Amino acid sequence: MFWTSATVGWTNGFPAERGVTDGHVKTRFAPSPSGHLHVGGARTALFCWAFARGRNGQFLLRIEDTDQQRSSDEAVDGFQEDMQWLGIDWDEGPKWKGCGGGDSGPYCQSARNDIYDTYLSDLLDRGHAYRAFETTEELGAARAEARKAGRPYRYERPEVSAEDETAWLAEGRPHVVRFAVPDGSITVSDTVLGDVATEASEVDDFVIRKGDGSPTYHLAVVVDDELMGVTHVIRGQEHLNNTPRHVLLQDALGFRRPVYAHISLIFNPDGSKMSKRDRDKALRGAVREAGLEAPPPDTVDCKAWDAWLESKDVQLGLADATALADAIGIELPEIDVRDFRRAGYLPEVLVNYLALLGWSPGNDVEQFDSDYLVEHFSLDRIVKSPAKFDRQKLLAFNLDAIQAMPDDTFVDRLRSYCEEWHPAFLSGMTPEQFDVFARSNKERSKTLADPVRTGMFFIRSASDILWPDVKGVRKALCKGAPCGYERLEAIRPTLASLDGWTADSLEATVSAWAEEHCDGKLGSVAQPLRVAVSGGTVSPPIFDTLAILGHDEVMDRIDRCLANRLPEPSGT
Repeated sequence: MFWTSATVGWTNGFPAERGVTDGHVKTRFAPSPSGHLHVGGARTALFCWAFARGRNGQFLLRIEDTDQQRSSDEAVDGFQEDMQWLGIDWDEGPKWKGCGGGDSGPYCQSARNDIYDTYLSDLLDRGHAYRAFETTEELGAARAEARKAGRPYRYERPEVSAEDETAWLAEGRPHVVRFAVPDGSITVSDTVLGDVATEASEVDDFVIRKGDGSPTYHLAVVVDDELMGVTHVIRGQEHLNNTPRHVLLQDALGFRRPVYAHISLIFNPDGSKMSKRDRDKALRGAVREAGLEAPPPDTVDCKAWDAWLESKDVQLGLADATALADAIGIELPEIDVRDFRRAGYLPEVLVNYLALLGWSPGNDVEQFDSDYLVEHFSLDRIVKSPAKFDRQKLLAFNLDAIQAMPDDTFVDRLRSYCEEWHPAFLSGMTPEQFDVFARSNKERSKTLADPVRTGMFFIRSASDILWPDVKGVRKALCKGAPCGYERLEAIRPTLASLDGWTADSLEATVSAWAEEHCDGKLGSVAQPLRVAVSGGTVSPPIFDTLAILGHDEVMDRIDRCLANRLPEPSGT
């Protein structure tokens, strides 16, 4: 007997969906290490973690690396780092910076083949599995024949005599092992979706061991969940089609069924699936719009560039894509946790927002911390409908969190962010300059990346500052009588002779000068000063900006601005 959604109590030591008892819960997050941690995977890990933490249970991390060609140690390290950045720690699994350990390992599937072979042999001996010797070409021909006949392809279980099988094995003929799907209906009891029935006729005899001798995902995950004591499997709805196969394997092996909860997919606001291809699509569009025929210097290798342009199936690596996006001045859509880290989002804000994608605590509560999530998270408040990832809402959450921070905390958080992502920016200022810079930027920052993005002019030399011929810059420097250039020439001697170069003394001096020469209109001189020292029309408060840059640098930038005047607009 196994649990259904209507069952109350216990069977084989596993809790039902409702009536979970403290201390008897173990959830798991089992990613494939083929790239950085997608936010969808991060949300799955978060739900598993919160459910276990709220019930005094255990949270397990397992590395599903049976596909060795697509797996990498770098990816394993990357998503473990991302999980810890989010505050998602694991009790059992690979050891990593204070997390992990346990007695159910190894926790990488690639190191568990001997375990899988034991259960595979049992299935073969009891007739629940068989060896299949068809070649790739034979299977391809069968699929082509089905397409030609206008019918769906169905794998036909072959009839092979014991003598033939023995002879083929003796000669070393390649083969896979398939599970023999029995007749009947398969019902999966899911706490989110209810009972989901599938006819066995809809499930082919699926492969459980590949031709190279390694297990498929289906066998490995079922064996591991049983041996590692997993009680609840919380995962994305994209795995729902796999679950009937897993239930069949559990029944055949005499395993207990964990409680299943399949959570909704995450979509973009336009209804498309949130995918890593979104980043590639945005980059290709920007390259076409810019009319680039070759990669900008120090971005993408020419060979990789050509391969990328020739095929939409080829994607640039993250480092190349980021370098190219930076060179052409676009922001790529964030897809992986690492993208959001680099974009300057706060981990506690991303956790808060991810929790709302497919779950709600009720009572119109939206902004909360991890402790609140742990206390209130339950499977019965997970919704079936797809979640839509609204970056503007996430950005608003991040802005709220930054504005609520004490100033000292913001300085520390911004410094830590720069140490990881923009060390050159941090090293371009003294600690005192950075402190003033951070405090002057707090009120206008939606992310930790905003101050860096708009403040790069601080660490450039005067010779690198450009005054582009754009509307805002031209208005500040060329318009009016006297124009901005003339204002700069007039105030320069006053600034050059100023003692005590501080934000307060600068504000007092420039304000007094504006009262005398600009009828009190401070903007008439402040905006030309901003453009002269920053190269654009946006900066932190102008007097903080001048104080951070220092006397000599400000004088140098004013002089270079005056020496490189934009031409007068035609017709004036």
